[in-house]
This record gives sequence, C-alpha cells and structure tokens, in this order.
Amino acid sequence: MRVPFHFVVDPQGWFCVGLIVFVWLYNTLFIPKLILFPRFEEGHVSAAAIWAYYLSSLFCVISLLRASTADPGRLPECPKIPLEDQDQWELCSKCNLMRPKRSHHCSRCGHCVRKMDHHCPWINNCVGEDNHWLFLQLCFYTQILSGYTLVLDFCHYYYFLPMRTRNWDLFVFKHELALLRMSTFMGIFLFGGMCGLFYSQLQGIITDTTTIEKMANCCEGISRARRPWQQTFSEVFGTRWKILWFVPFRQRRPLSAPHRRANPV
Repeated sequence: MRVPFHFVVDPQGWFCVGLIVFVWLYNTLFIPKLILFPRFEEGHVSAAAIWAYYLSSLFCVISLLRASTADPGRLPECPKIPLEDQDQWELCSKCNLMRPKRSHHCSRCGHCVRKMDHHCPWINNCVGEDNHWLFLQLCFYTQILSGYTLVLDFCHYYYFLPMRTRNWDLFVFKHELALLRMSTFMGIFLFGGMCGLFYSQLQGIITDTTTIEKMANCCEGISRARRPWQQTFSEVFGTRWKILWFVPFRQRRPLSAPHRRANPV
C-alpha cells in the first residue's frame, strides 16, 4: 500500500516545525539525563517511569512527523464524479476545480483540501480529512509529554530527596538549574497551548464542524443535525475500535463517503 507523502514548501512552516522538534529533542535528551536516570540509580523512581517517558516521547514525534508529511486530503485535478453525487460537489472559485462540499482552498498550499479544518504552521501542513486524526494524536501526546515533564521538574526540586551523588564535571549538572528552568518554561507554554487547541478540536468533532466553518459562521445547518460523538470520532479516525484511536503507527481506512467513492486511491 502506497503511503501519500505531502511536502509543503514554506520557510515559515519549516521554522515552526524545527522549533517543535528542538523542544522535543531538548526534553528527550536532558530530562532523562538530569532527572530520570540519576533518580533511578538512587531508587527514587522505577524503570517504568523511564519507559513511560520515552514511550510518550516516541508517540509524540511519530505523530508530529506523520501529521507533517501526510496528505491532508488534496483533491485531484480531474475527479470522476458519479451522477448521483453531483449535488455534493461545487466549483472552487480560486482554482476552478470541482470539489466536495465542506472542502476549502488553502492559499498557502495552493490547492483544495477535503473537509479542511485549518492550515497549521506548526506542522507545516493543512489539517484535513486524511490527517486530522494524526493532528489530534499530536495534540494528545504533546500534552502527555509536556505534562509529564512539568511533573518531573516539580518533583525533582520539591518532592524527591536530595541526590547523594552528582558528577559536577558534566555539563548538565553544572547548568542544571538553567536547563530545568528552560524545560519548565517550554512545558508550561506547550501544555497550556495544546490543552486549549485539543479542547477546541474535540468540540469541533463532537459538533461536526471545522475551524474554518466556525470562523465563517456557515455551519448552522450542520450543527443542527448533530450526530452521536462515537460516529463523528470514528469517521475522523477511520475505525470504530476506540483503542486504535491512540495508535499513530497504523494506516487510516476511511469509512464510506460519497466523495470517497468518487475518488478511489
């Protein structure tokens, strides 16, 4: 099965993604070195705490890379539209191509995206029908990783017993206070921002509205016909198995939709 690879040429987006990767790499390298490994050697934490941190870090970066490079739902130039589905399509006024309703033209990417939610510079990609589930996973695992980091930073100074042995010749211990303060600042910024973003995304899925539709106030008809939240979440994640909603390694299999039948992959 071929996995579509989407790459947006945008220096601003590259900078934002690079900044997120830097924050992830910073905490993944320094937090275990400063807190987890020394505390494990002195018996303050168990090996499960180390494995949990690296696992959440792995899921976070996998979600970031996949959300950044996955095709959000770009429409083909010459779609084949069945006669019975023509009323579900419309003409884009910017690229003059037919597209399903609830699609949107992204001026930064230069093409239309099915059920586009918004263009996110932090992943340098649009958030659309095909990668919305990856964006939700990125928000979720970023909250876990940043929250876990904040808890470790707090416990290191205010809860754990003072460490008995330290190698003050190492760079990380010479500048421990500065490194942990920077980690705490980044953790507060990411945790607060991701909590707000994740909540707004969940609210949009439950009400079956996108961010663009909320801003344009054009979703009144959609919001009245509210469907069960299990159905809307299953459509976003491409499966009714709730445990698979948290797995970033799988491939999404979209549920049946008229425009999907019109554009087989």
